Amino acid sequence: MATYITLATFSDQGLRNVKDTIRRADDFKKAAQQAGVTVKEFLWTQGHYDLMVIVEAPDEASYSALLLSVARMGNVRLQSLRAFTAAEMEGILDKVI
Repeated sequence: MATYITLATFSDQGLRNVKDTIRRADDFKKAAQQAGVTVKEFLWTQGHYDLMVIVEAPDEASYSALLLSVARMGNVRLQSLRAFTAAEMEGILDKVI
């Protein structure tokens, strides 16, 4: 399973409906589970980003489809980053020429 960190900012619509943010997070977790994606952590943050989600997904396509489904609702703008464990990074470094 690949690990992804997703950073999100509320859209204007998301801010107008900010009191629903915990319910929307729960909805995301349910949708993720249906997509075979495991939510490891869901955090609200201060600063440039409003939310941070750490997930494990079986493949890039599954997680991309989930994120597109969330983005089209219009409450958040998303930026996703592939993250690597130390063991995965060792495998990558073994291939550096």
